[in-house]
Amino acid sequence: MKGPLKLIVPLAAALGVAACSAGGSSSVPSVSGLSGLQSAHVPMWAATHSAVAACGGSRMGQAQCDVLIDTNQILGKARPDYAGIGATELQKAYKLPSASKGKGQVVGIVDAYDNPDVVSDFATYRSAMGLPTGTILKYNQTGQQSNYPSPNKGWALEIDLDVQMVSAACPNCKVILVEANSNGWSDLGAAEQEAVKLGATVVSNSYDGTGGSESSYDTKGIAYLASSGDGGYGLGQPATFQDVIAVGGTRLSTGGGKRGYSEIVWADSGGGCSSTQEAKPSWQSDPDCQYRTGSDISAVATGVAEYDGYEYGGWITVQGTSISSPLVGGIVALAGNSTKLTGGEAIWKLSKGKQKKEIYPVTSGSDGQCGGEYLCTAGTGQFGLFSGPDGWGTPKGVKAL
Repeated sequence: MKGPLKLIVPLAAALGVAACSAGGSSSVPSVSGLSGLQSAHVPMWAATHSAVAACGGSRMGQAQCDVLIDTNQILGKARPDYAGIGATELQKAYKLPSASKGKGQVVGIVDAYDNPDVVSDFATYRSAMGLPTGTILKYNQTGQQSNYPSPNKGWALEIDLDVQMVSAACPNCKVILVEANSNGWSDLGAAEQEAVKLGATVVSNSYDGTGGSESSYDTKGIAYLASSGDGGYGLGQPATFQDVIAVGGTRLSTGGGKRGYSEIVWADSGGGCSSTQEAKPSWQSDPDCQYRTGSDISAVATGVAEYDGYEYGGWITVQGTSISSPLVGGIVALAGNSTKLTGGEAIWKLSKGKQKKEIYPVTSGSDGQCGGEYLCTAGTGQFGLFSGPDGWGTPKGVKAL
């Protein structure tokens, strides 16, 4: 299972064309030449060779995980101790009540294939981060704690990241990991349903593609989250489903005002008008997309520390909205309000007076290909504080959730 990973450019460009051209002028961004620009778009991480995709292959008719490995890791150059953003820094950046909240909350993680070392990696991460001993239970898609799927090094990396990011935000939460037999939608859907049966009220999904079924992500009383993708403009499934909180990505830096941190759009964050033309929820009212618009909210998507004992045997740094979705999933659990959420509705309904009090606005940066439209650029003022890649902003404590 060892060896360098091949660089794979995702099919975000094809998805972006669908998003930009679907439905005629009412599905804007209606920018001259946009379809041509989008079809030629290469993610920044691929163009600059700053990262490689852990999960290669087509996203048409199936899903792929969204975690990206920083380029200096591809030759197996793991560190014996962690570099990058750790749990304490994440908790400070988002003002999280991680020490006092989250007890009794169950967060589900759904991924494809098996990570044989996830339990020990989970323990190693928590120990290094100064977190208390945690609870993680691993199941297959039929609810057995045995007969796991075949291992896969790319998805194993994703699995480690997901459970560790939940821990970073909500160390008191119990984590339930359900491993689907494959990255096909029927298996992923079965795993989603099993996570709910096993007691999860928050379920995070760090993958995207096309061909999924919304019915696997709409159980009443469950807060579903999904990464918005790592290919720039465009929003695939399951993030585009109406009952799923679509989570985009930022670049987090220290310094900046009273907060002590600043954030801009991560240039490869997914978001914008639905690439698969899901219907617009009744609670959305932005003007330039006739379909579901995302992201709803965002969080850091670069430079985060992860421990991976299966492939790398040590600490690495990663990128992607694979970071932000489980991190925000842990924050939802801290809020203790998951059974009352319906997708991103509560976030979209924050009054203007409360917006800046309960969320950190992201007001600069772009994920590229729509000529300054709010659907891919922050800070335009065309639809309040909203931008496609980062939604309404990033969590400021737990009140927005």
